[in-house]
Amino acid sequence: MTDVVVPQRLRSGDRVAVVAPSGRVDGARLQIGLEYLKSWGLEVDVMPSVLAGHERFQYLAADDKARAEDLRNAWLDPQYAAVLCARGGYGVQRMLEYVDFDELVAVPKWFLGFSDITALHEPLNARGLVTLHGPMAAAVEQLENEVGRERLRALLFEPESVTDLLAPGGARTVVGGVASGRLCGGNLALLASSLGTPTYAPPVGVVVLEEVDEAGYRVDRMLTQLLRAGWFDQVTGLVIGDFSGVQDPLDVVRERLEPLGVPMVEGAAIGHEALNLAVPLGLPVRLDATATTLSPGALAGR
Repeated sequence: MTDVVVPQRLRSGDRVAVVAPSGRVDGARLQIGLEYLKSWGLEVDVMPSVLAGHERFQYLAADDKARAEDLRNAWLDPQYAAVLCARGGYGVQRMLEYVDFDELVAVPKWFLGFSDITALHEPLNARGLVTLHGPMAAAVEQLENEVGRERLRALLFEPESVTDLLAPGGARTVVGGVASGRLCGGNLALLASSLGTPTYAPPVGVVVLEEVDEAGYRVDRMLTQLLRAGWFDQVTGLVIGDFSGVQDPLDVVRERLEPLGVPMVEGAAIGHEALNLAVPLGLPVRLDATATTLSPGALAGR
């Protein structure tokens, strides 16, 4: 199994880069988010393509190669201690062919994002790098939430202070028991759409799932596709986050996944709601589904 690599904690005065691998970014929202990052003592640079726009497709932040180049330049530049995504949306999968993941993981640093950014987390985690699934630089509503904002700051600056990744989100037991393994997963649609692609990495360990604005039958279809592909075969536990804007989402998720019989919780504050608790993907964790706790390992002391 690939060794786990945990990036160094951030310190006041560190410089970080903001990139936009996915959708078009609202400059006003980004500026609000940058002020929160700066309040932590960070120096923040916005990479060139973040606000560039795409000449043909309004849903993309910029040209595919430009977005990939920004990611590479920010990651390999030694002045930056972390690379933070501005937002999700859609677009990462279009640029994956231009990303050398082996090159990136050779220079460990914190990488932050969620939703569409799942398509970058998956190959990075598969190579052993721990990344952060959590509020992004232009996610104003999430950064305005004090609890979620403090969780993100703590994981970046004081990781040993975070002892339960589910608190205080109100997670509930679906299937009791204890599971351990590396935490992986993210957005359901992105995980399903990676099947059969070069960056496909079936999970081994505890999986977290979240989704937004999908019809119940589409959630059913994606879960069924993953089940039929054997994607859950080595999953030891399940953390079901927010399925925002989905009709009867938990009924669908329970019906599809409860028969797996692995420890499972639902209602974790991970996803697109205002309270989005950041979690370290790729890190070994211990899920106690009966006590509804998720304990991280290997973060303290770095």
